[in-house]
Amino acid sequence: MSERESMPYDVVIVGAGPAGLSAAIRLKQVAAEKGAEISVCVLEKGSEVGAHILSGAVIDPQSLDELLPDWREQGCPLAEVPVTENLHWVLTKKGRFTLPHLWTPPFLHNKGTYTGSLGNLCRWLAGKAEELGVEIFPGFAAAEILFHDDGSVKGVATGDMGVARDGTHKPDYQPGLELHAKYTFFSEGCRGHLSKELMRLFDLRRDCDPQVYGLGVKELWDIDPALHTPGKVIHTQGWPLSESGSNGGGWIYHQANGQVSIGFVTWLNYSNPYVSPFQEMQRWKTHPAVSALLQGGKRVSYGARAINDGGLQSIPKLVFPGGALIGDSAGFLNVPRIKGTHTAMKSAMLAAEAAVEAIVSQRAGDELVAYPEAFERSWVKKELSIVRNVVPLVKRFGDLLGSGLAGVTMWLEYLGLRMPFTLHHHPDHETLWRKDLVKKIDYPKADGVLTFDRLSSVFLSNTNHEEDQPVHLTLKDPSIPVAYDLPLYDEPAQRYCPAGVYEIVGEEVGEPKFVINAQNCVHCKTCDIKDPTQNINWVVPEGGGGPNYPNM
Repeated sequence: MSERESMPYDVVIVGAGPAGLSAAIRLKQVAAEKGAEISVCVLEKGSEVGAHILSGAVIDPQSLDELLPDWREQGCPLAEVPVTENLHWVLTKKGRFTLPHLWTPPFLHNKGTYTGSLGNLCRWLAGKAEELGVEIFPGFAAAEILFHDDGSVKGVATGDMGVARDGTHKPDYQPGLELHAKYTFFSEGCRGHLSKELMRLFDLRRDCDPQVYGLGVKELWDIDPALHTPGKVIHTQGWPLSESGSNGGGWIYHQANGQVSIGFVTWLNYSNPYVSPFQEMQRWKTHPAVSALLQGGKRVSYGARAINDGGLQSIPKLVFPGGALIGDSAGFLNVPRIKGTHTAMKSAMLAAEAAVEAIVSQRAGDELVAYPEAFERSWVKKELSIVRNVVPLVKRFGDLLGSGLAGVTMWLEYLGLRMPFTLHHHPDHETLWRKDLVKKIDYPKADGVLTFDRLSSVFLSNTNHEEDQPVHLTLKDPSIPVAYDLPLYDEPAQRYCPAGVYEIVGEEVGEPKFVINAQNCVHCKTCDIKDPTQNINWVVPEGGGGPNYPNM
């Protein structure tokens, strides 16, 4: 058995998303201000920084302004397209109603924001981090948490490379690498598999609501230049999810180079097991207001990712001995604003400041209590507090009445009248009804021009996994999909997965079998979230596997 090599750092960061990179930059900045040297390493499971990054994205630059005040003059790609126009459509099947700006509080108007590729922003941030001496290792997936004898986190180990599907070592086998740190930051994004384990081991969710989620399905389109308005931002709600009593909505962002980012979020609390978030997105594109924009255009990219919708009441304890949760590993998304990059970055900066203070004081492996204390005083806490009841109100009272009540509470909170209550969440995997209690949904066949199937979509995500490796979509009990999920829910994994990973074969001859096409996985984490028995556990595949998003 090969011995794993180890490398020591002051801080190890798991994930090179906006939070992880902001933490790395801030660690170096604060250390320099204090005249200290701090070694920082960032692990990224994607083949390159940005390969697994997917977002709308309209970004509030508040945290970027704090982190790198001259970012607009430093060639940051985000500076290219400021938001110039903001619209909110309520869709019926064939028509639309534009919500007047006066009905919504000013923080929803996108003034001063920018639209572009979050992946490209991360690539730019990575360059800034490396200029400061941060070591970034793309293609290395953190697969295991390491612990000291006293139970505190010691660091992480990357996954072994060259392991065959049956667990044997191939000729190119290489053992994983151990990275030891005084503090380890987990910045894996939504539903990170190590973060999930940390929450269990340290009971970090003891005093908060369960996290709840949406699934965002995104496409990039080249459209007719005559229809392109750089900086125009549109959000939609209502149809088609209104037909199944589900919640969510769409976006249309006019970005650089004649492209639009379009996407659709389905909240994963839906009850009809025949709902397919991928198909809802395809159907949404057929609305006259959306299809008119895409007429004559060409789809150039596709991706999908789960997002945290729980807000303030679902944020877990942020620290544990030897480490911290930052960014979307903890869940700082502001759902009504549909923005989480600025809050994720700020959480990371607060954690970085606490870590430098601890390291300079010769501490290691303890709880960075200064981080959650700083969060309590931050503008992030205030921003999330204002909107904390929006998602529960819409879920409880529906799109029309719920949105109206949410609007009233946001206005009152924004004006300083704090609501004397905080509504709570229920886990998404508990919301499905039996198939015999719902109406089956027959989605229209893809036309290959405006609407598409899942496999041709996955092709555009450049998803690739080494085929001969252990399947990273693991089942706690292999019998459950056929014995339980199929008769009760017609096995919903066939529909909630946006990449065609799961299918039932042989049902027509009375021998149903659950098949996992792991090579298709775009790492969205929906299966880990929505599976009704929590039988599917997503773990990292070999480093470098998964999607390769060029401009998402």
